[in-house]
Amino acid sequence: MNNIAILGASGYTGAELVRLIATHPEMNIVALGADRKAGLAYGKVFPHLRHLDLPVLQKIKEIDFSNVDLVFCGLPHATSQRVILALPEHLKIVDLSADFRLRDPAAYKKWYGGDHAALELQKIAVYGLTEFYRDAIKSARLVAGTGCNAIAGLLPILPLLHENLIDSDQIIINLASGVSGAGRGAKEGMLHSEVSEGFHAYAVGNHRHLGEFDQEFSLAAGQPVTASFTPHLLPQNRGILATIYLHGDAEQIYQTLVARYDDEPFVYILPFGEASATRHVRGSNYCHIGVVPDRQSGRVIVFSALDNLTKGSSGQAIQNANLMLGLNETTGLQLAPLFP
Repeated sequence: MNNIAILGASGYTGAELVRLIATHPEMNIVALGADRKAGLAYGKVFPHLRHLDLPVLQKIKEIDFSNVDLVFCGLPHATSQRVILALPEHLKIVDLSADFRLRDPAAYKKWYGGDHAALELQKIAVYGLTEFYRDAIKSARLVAGTGCNAIAGLLPILPLLHENLIDSDQIIINLASGVSGAGRGAKEGMLHSEVSEGFHAYAVGNHRHLGEFDQEFSLAAGQPVTASFTPHLLPQNRGILATIYLHGDAEQIYQTLVARYDDEPFVYILPFGEASATRHVRGSNYCHIGVVPDRQSGRVIVFSALDNLTKGSSGQAIQNANLMLGLNETTGLQLAPLFP
């Protein structure tokens, strides 16, 4: 049994980690950190989990890490790097924030507006896109989980760039995400009356996940790649649907994705011509990818759907933690999607 601590346990990703680990046969939660809600029973903060026997929430500085094997860090960006810098060196760490996703300190400063406070850790962090960095993740001390929006675009596009099947300067990603992607903190723009019965774009042209696309697409293509990416806010709690416009041969793109993900446990390629839907992946660690030929020859529409809190964050984090702990990658994660 591996002893687990979750920092930032009072947020959405923290609750999702607890929900999934509750049925994990080889992980045991021994500490829950949440400074603002320290002293509260977990079931008081999240009544839907009150049936679980869990530790009381603590301030992070009060947690005894001596018997902890792995830490999930679900803290806000910029806070996470400072907390992780102070953690004992024996710990394995999966960070769900953006603090260690970008390898280049200059890129981090560009997208997050400040200098990185833990440059030595940034150098050793492994990008947590499991399907592409599996071997490095197995031996990593620190894994940086991908952005939820980023993974929805990376999974379908990276294999195509690797095989030079698409025009790398003609990638357009239109993506819609549920409101839980913005976190649990009180924000006027996230009020029900502000979000419901509407649909709008946000962070147009400067969303921070562009840094991840630039990094990973350019690496896959072997040359600089600048994709167009526009996120939109869906008036629903969970889910991401990316609609991706590409130049290439639809049948060739489809067969390449089928071959690339044939042995992947959590990436499912739909039958040719079928589009993905968020309702078919809700609450699961699965990503559904669909390929549909456009009516114009040489143009292709690729769809990617996943749950932003599961495959986009906490489920992906557990998938990586399983590898880091020498466990079967799928352990505790093969829950079927919720429907309806």
